[in-house]
Amino acid sequence: MAVIGAPSSAFVTTSDLTAAIDEARRHLDAAQRVVVFTGAGISTDSGIPDFRGPNGLWTKNPAAEKASNLQNYLADPELRKAAWQNRLTTPAWTAQPNEGHAAIVELERRGQLHALVTQNIDGLHQKAGNDPDKVIEVHGTVWFTRCWDCRDQRPMEQTLGRVRAGEVDPPCFVCGGILKSDTISFGQALVPEVIERALQVSEESDVFLAVGSSLSVFPAANAVPRAKSGGAKVVIVNADETGMDRFADHTLFGQIGEILPALVR
Repeated sequence: MAVIGAPSSAFVTTSDLTAAIDEARRHLDAAQRVVVFTGAGISTDSGIPDFRGPNGLWTKNPAAEKASNLQNYLADPELRKAAWQNRLTTPAWTAQPNEGHAAIVELERRGQLHALVTQNIDGLHQKAGNDPDKVIEVHGTVWFTRCWDCRDQRPMEQTLGRVRAGEVDPPCFVCGGILKSDTISFGQALVPEVIERALQVSEESDVFLAVGSSLSVFPAANAVPRAKSGGAKVVIVNADETGMDRFADHTLFGQIGEILPALVR
């Protein structure tokens, strides 16, 4: 296993870093079916905070974490009102893709990207230029709303316009039900066909590249052992240790915006 900049390392030389990236790149260059799995860490360089880090969304705003629980959201109108106000200013609306996102687009341009599984809800992979048909959003997307009752889906901007016009907790246009962002909240089941597709493409990969995820949220994290059992080489790029490092052939710790472009160069 090649390890760069592991948290327990006292010192990692530039030559060590280069050698480890080169070793991992050899597998990536030879791959025909790369599956990339991304988490919040790839988007922090775009100005989108993670959730539980020192500057995380929930660290700074515990009410936002409470609103991320489905039962709290459905039961508390005041919580929904606050959530709609928070959505007006979410960084996702203005965030731009970074070098990490661009590296994944390059994999697709080279014809190697089999699928892109993401835990992120920010839509930055599509904005960067990845084919939306290749992007599997296991936790949904912030760019649409969904009615909890009738399942009607509409562009988020349409509903935010109603909030700006004075509707503090806009109901569904179709049935009058509760609207939420079309994301998976805590206590809400994943969409079965979406998570199954994510696990299936992982099994089909010859290189599985996990980027910016702690790989500790299930069932999505099961993509790693599923890829390994299918014969894939597993490469993990993250700022810190993950819950799936034991499956990795190459574990590269450090700045994602530096390591990933070098890996895909």
